[in-house]
Amino acid sequence: MTLFAKTGARACALSVIAIIGGGAAFAQSCDWTPERAVTYVVPWGAGGGTDANSRMLASMLEQKMGVPFNVVNRTGGNGVTGHSAIAMAAPDGYTVGAVTVEINTMHWVGLTDLTYNDITPIALVDIVPSSVLVGKDSPFKSLDELMAHARENPGNLTASGTSLGGIWHLALAGMLNAEGMDPEAIRWIPSQGAAPALQELIAGGVDVATPALSEGKALVDSGEVRALAYMHNSPMAALPDVPLTSEALDSGWTLAAYITMSGPGGMPENIACSYEQAVAEIVQTPEWAEFKASRGADVVSMSAADLTAFMEAQDAALGDTIKAVGLAQ
Repeated sequence: MTLFAKTGARACALSVIAIIGGGAAFAQSCDWTPERAVTYVVPWGAGGGTDANSRMLASMLEQKMGVPFNVVNRTGGNGVTGHSAIAMAAPDGYTVGAVTVEINTMHWVGLTDLTYNDITPIALVDIVPSSVLVGKDSPFKSLDELMAHARENPGNLTASGTSLGGIWHLALAGMLNAEGMDPEAIRWIPSQGAAPALQELIAGGVDVATPALSEGKALVDSGEVRALAYMHNSPMAALPDVPLTSEALDSGWTLAAYITMSGPGGMPENIACSYEQAVAEIVQTPEWAEFKASRGADVVSMSAADLTAFMEAQDAALGDTIKAVGLAQ
């Protein structure tokens, strides 16, 4: 997977490689196994995509490693609370968790000093590209129509999907900026996440929502909302006809959130390696593939070394976007 950070006249492109078989080679030192229950911290609330992926992975790790993996939702602070709980835990293998893309945004907007350097990346769990959704009665039938209206009538339209400065806000503001428009040409209305934002969209409270396409899939399938674009460079298998921003926009703008399994900073190599090996085997199982398919998502995989490099690149890319849209602190 590669990430190219581009802002303004530049674009942000993310390519994802789905695992198609085979496994990484692991050293003989990857022989650590937990002897008691492990706490699996999720920085976001129950019922969301991060929670669902984490609970499924924790359940399969429990079966594989023979001890309980207790999922604990540590919400608050726009992700700071849960991410801090993971980063600051003892690096003994008994606390791991779902480090998400917010590890690359929180410090840029002044919420915390915590960065990806404070955790031990272990495995990529999910990639969730953003989307551009409108209500079923919206006058906009294409992304071009929406963008043209916003360009000619700045501030007339509203959008939502997460908090101010959250990843789905950056998806919209970054897209507008990449297309040479004011990042506030479509005004952002903060929400507590994708679910309430989508309810506002259906009720007519906002004109646009930009959550993960997977989060809006059920509403697209039911006809309650219309998907104008998928902020990615390859189609979503479950909704293959949704236009790609990489093709529809001159800038080629794309943006995706991600979910990882990570541990505290300074985790010993044999512990991190053992977890990496376990997850690499899990993501090749039919059970995991069926779970991902049920969510309209692809199976993805990445070595811990590549994940570390990816997170570093993602941090720089999102930092550029946050600066460009005027949210850096």
